[in-house]
Order: sequence, then C-alpha cells, then structure tokens
Amino acid sequence: MKLTVVGGGSTYTPELIDGFARLRDTLPIEELVLVDPAPERLELVGGLAHRIFARQGHSGRIVTTDDVDTGVEGADAVLLQLRVGGQAAREQDETWPLECGCVGQETTGAGGLAKALRTVPVVLGIAERVRRTNPNAWIIDFTNPVGIVTRALLQAGHKAVGLCNVAIGFQRKFAGLLGVEPADVHLEHVGLNHLTWETGVRLGGPEGENVLPGLLAGHSEAIAADLRLPRPLLDSLGVVPSYYLRYYYAHDEVVRELRTKPSRAAEVAEMERQLLKMYGDPELDEKPALLAKRGGAYYSEAAVDLAAALLGGGGSPYQVVNACNRGTLPFLPDDAVIEVQAAVGPKGPAPLPVPAVDPLYAGLMANVTAYEDLALEAALRGGRDRVFRALLAHPLIGQYAYADTLTDQLIAHNREHLAWA
Repeated sequence: MKLTVVGGGSTYTPELIDGFARLRDTLPIEELVLVDPAPERLELVGGLAHRIFARQGHSGRIVTTDDVDTGVEGADAVLLQLRVGGQAAREQDETWPLECGCVGQETTGAGGLAKALRTVPVVLGIAERVRRTNPNAWIIDFTNPVGIVTRALLQAGHKAVGLCNVAIGFQRKFAGLLGVEPADVHLEHVGLNHLTWETGVRLGGPEGENVLPGLLAGHSEAIAADLRLPRPLLDSLGVVPSYYLRYYYAHDEVVRELRTKPSRAAEVAEMERQLLKMYGDPELDEKPALLAKRGGAYYSEAAVDLAAALLGGGGSPYQVVNACNRGTLPFLPDDAVIEVQAAVGPKGPAPLPVPAVDPLYAGLMANVTAYEDLALEAALRGGRDRVFRALLAHPLIGQYAYADTLTDQLIAHNREHLAWA
C-alpha cells in the first residue's frame, strides 16, 4: 500500500508518522511519500519520520519529494494538509477582520473566506494531477476550511472525503468521563465542518443507549469549561456544541479577547520554529511533547481509521466525516457537504440517518451553507462582487458596511494568491 501526504513538510506530520507506525496493523503502509515544496522543512521532517519508523520497527519505505506528480503516482490514497501562504497568511486572517469588530479566525468569518480563496484553486490543481496520474486514488482532505475544500473536490468529480479531528476529540473526552473505551462511544454528531453539535452519545453503536443526558448532568461544568461557554447555556441547549460555536454564541466576547493578546498564528509560528529545531536533532526518534500544543489532537488516529476503511483493510465501521449531503439533512441542498457519522468502506462514506434537527441548529447550518455556496463561487470564479456577497451572507458579518470594508482588506492582503486580483 502506498500513501502520499501533500504538505508533508508540515510540523503536523510527525503526529501522522507516529500514528502510521503504531497502527501499522490497521493500515499496512509499504511506501509513504511526503511531498512539499519547501526542501529545508521536508529534510527535517523526513529525517524524523525515518527515525520514528525505525524506532517502532516499521518496515515501510519513506520517500520525500517536491514533485507532486512523482509523489502521487501509484498512490492508493493522497492526504492533503496544505497551508497556502503559510503562517504569515494565517496571521493576517486572524488580525485584519478585528479592525471591523469581526472575529479573526482562520476557518470561519472573513479570515476563513480568505483561506478558502487561496486554497481551493491550489487543491483542485493538485487533485487534477492525482486524477491524471492515478484516478482510483482516494483523496483525504484535512486542509481547512475542510467543508468548502471538500465540496470543491466533490463537485469536480474527485474521489474525496473530508476529515476533521473535532469529533474524535469529543469521543476521547466523553470516553474518559464515562470510563469506557473510545471505540464504545458513538457520537450523534451533526452539522457542517466547524459548525457541529453532539446531539447524542450512544454506547456500543448507533442503536446503543443514549447517555448524553446523564453525561451533561454529571459533567456539564467541566464540558462547559473546555468549550469556554457558560454552563447555563449547555443546560439550556441539552447538547454539546463544538468549541467553534463560541465564535457565534459569544462573538463580541471573543473579539474583545482577540484584541488583547497575540494571535494564535504568532503562537503557532513560534512553536513551529522550536519544533523544526527539535526535528533536526539526529537523536530524536519520537514525536516531541511540544507537538501536542500545536493542535490536531488525535489527527493521526482519525486519518489511519479513515484511510483503512476506504482502502478496505479495516478501520471503524462508523466514522465522522465530511461528505455529500444527498438528502441526509433535508433542509440543505443535496450537494452540500455535511459533517456526520457515516458508514465508511471502499465505495466511500454513506451518511447514517439523522434525527430531525432542532431549528436552532438547522437555521444556522442553512445560513452557513448559503455562505459556503457563495464562498466556493468566489474561490472558483473570483471577482470583488462575489467576495462581497459571500461576506455579506456570513452570519458573523452580515452588515453591508463591514462586508464592503472587509472585501477590500481581504483582496489587499491576499492579492499575491488571487490570480484574478
């Protein structure tokens, strides 16, 4: 089995490598290719990858290259983890929206749109090269904004599935609180990427006992603290929102916080400098503890599970993925990309039936789906008016004066990445 990671020079990659090594019985990789245009990063990350495999006795071959065509040729699956513009672009995404009093974040709001505009054309270009070289390969997208990027891939006819680590994080958290194994926790996870709610927590599978009411009764204080949301809100909702919902439920509070501290991008950039220095140590042969603070918790387990299921070698029968709606949520278009539990196999994901969704969540999902429609149109076709319409549609922006100013700022900060600008 050959697996290719495009964006293999990312500081995330050793987390993946560690998972591939530990879970080799689930995903028996014979050749792992790391593709990245930055040779200095690729050398450091690739060297550590070799040492991790050697330490854990993995016999697979690791190859590094800056050539996408060479890297994806013959691959059974291609994992995308790109950051077009690097941490410098992320720093901008997180700062200039604050000037209008709007949240600055790399996956939602104006910053999220900027990332989508930079990313979608690049990802589609890579996917076309995968299709030309190996049309049967699965594309697993971990590149944010996952929902929009996955939708672009699916609309272009690619064999693609989107992946996020929010659900597996909740699964592990709830398993710890309940004193059970993570595999025994089945989430009723519903929404869009980075806009999801846990509406049920079942033990043993989709038909198991729903223990969410008891979980909230006994642990809502701890869960609320993790989400940085007030406990009365969780008590009122009776579900567990993802931490990204704080941008919606406490928008102005978040903006005040973001204006008084360094950006997350600045923090991550400093961590990356430290990590790359560590990766260059020839004695290091395991992922460093600092990597846990970088983000992407349980990313490797989720990636291995999904790749194994898609390639027919195992994996969990049910997984939370980003897939085409096709009537699963009847209030959204069939071609919308939703994030739900699905049965995953070699033919791809088949979303499980979802109980009727409360209008409180369905309304916000419909609003953000409309924004994603317009965002994808802007990413594919460009133009100031399309950017403005997408920003005006976003529930975190909405006012025409803000949308107008943010449009000009977005274009000014991203001109080098926008061919039409």
